[in-house]
Amino acid sequence: MKKILTLIVSLSLVAVAAGCGSKAGDAQTAASPVKTKETITIAWYPNESGADLKNARDELGKVIETATGKKVEHKTTTDYTIAIEAIASGNADVAFMGPQGYVEANAKNKKVQPLVVSSGESGTLDDAVYFSWLNVRKGEEDPYKSGSDYVMDNIAGKKFSFVSNSSTSGFKVPSAGIVSYFSKKDKFKNLTPDDLLQGGKDKFFSEVLYGGSHQGSAVNLLTGKADVAAFCDTCVSNYVELASGTANKPGAVYKVKQGAAEPFNTLIGKEFTVISVTPVLNSPFAINTGTISAEDLKKLRDAFTSDAVTKNPMVFLPKDSKDSGLFKQKTGKEKFLPVEDAWFNPVRELSK
Repeated sequence: MKKILTLIVSLSLVAVAAGCGSKAGDAQTAASPVKTKETITIAWYPNESGADLKNARDELGKVIETATGKKVEHKTTTDYTIAIEAIASGNADVAFMGPQGYVEANAKNKKVQPLVVSSGESGTLDDAVYFSWLNVRKGEEDPYKSGSDYVMDNIAGKKFSFVSNSSTSGFKVPSAGIVSYFSKKDKFKNLTPDDLLQGGKDKFFSEVLYGGSHQGSAVNLLTGKADVAAFCDTCVSNYVELASGTANKPGAVYKVKQGAAEPFNTLIGKEFTVISVTPVLNSPFAINTGTISAEDLKKLRDAFTSDAVTKNPMVFLPKDSKDSGLFKQKTGKEKFLPVEDAWFNPVRELSK
């Protein structure tokens, strides 16, 4: 996992320092003007499509409506692929998606470009990351310990839950980390990410499940369907609370909190232990510059990065808020920042 961290951090710095890559506005040319649309469609991943996040989705829709003067329609989904195909094909104009999903959509259609990402706690891109976790049920963590450290050796042969093979923190990063770790061992020296897609008697995992969302992968773990599960911190933060240990550090124990919404409402009090933590580049709001005009693109970027949105408590929840949301103020410096395509090159590198 240290190798993955080094790759992500080093390439992120290169991408930011270089400032290269195609800008969203560069994807449009005078020779191919964009026809003005009266309705802007936003596609949402399954992770953000739940009823508990409707207010957060609607508030961001209002930001877009106010900025452009156009009506907004929300396209919630049950599968990563649906959202990725929607933005790539132009059936959606805006999408909130993980880095891997963005890279896949951009590969399908170069007119898909990043608009903004949420900053880190510093208010900059330097720490604009969230965290990919590998988790086991509380009380079952000892086989994954070596002294005071947590190790992955004993995940081989287990029932494992990913999120989706288009998920950055729920597949791409953990699978790359698993391959990097185990390929140093003679028995697994030829291991590839493709070997992790399915389980079986002669496979790396005895069984492989897909949660369809980070919440779904966590449920697979807590209900006993999986022995180990990959999911990220931000997508379950509305449903769990730190019970012991240090947040986003191996050994941290999280508990499903009272009042947690579906699909955790029947799992109140259930606990899990984090055994591996890897930082991941923050998720972008992406746009299709073939369906969003350059004029509207500028309006959207200006709106998202404005003080009004930064200080909007329904967009960036206050630190002490108990509400469910997509973004939260921890230091008071968090905000949306413009970002270019090259910033996501570290994610592209994981596929090479």
